[in-house]
Amino acid sequence: MKSDIRVCGEWRSEHDRPVYTLDSDCPDCGAAAVNTAPAPFDPDDPYGKYRRALNGRDRE
Repeated sequence: MKSDIRVCGEWRSEHDRPVYTLDSDCPDCGAAAVNTAPAPFDPDDPYGKYRRALNGRDRE
């Protein structure tokens, strides 16, 4: 599910706290708004193959 809530990309330098919006631009300063959701996975995860192996073992 894609997150609709965005935060001002320049809030650390422009605002004293995060400014959230549903638009693609910040309503206060006009800077680009970025997605607030974290990445679903880390492609450089060193333990990913072990976790996937454990998940596959549970299904058998």
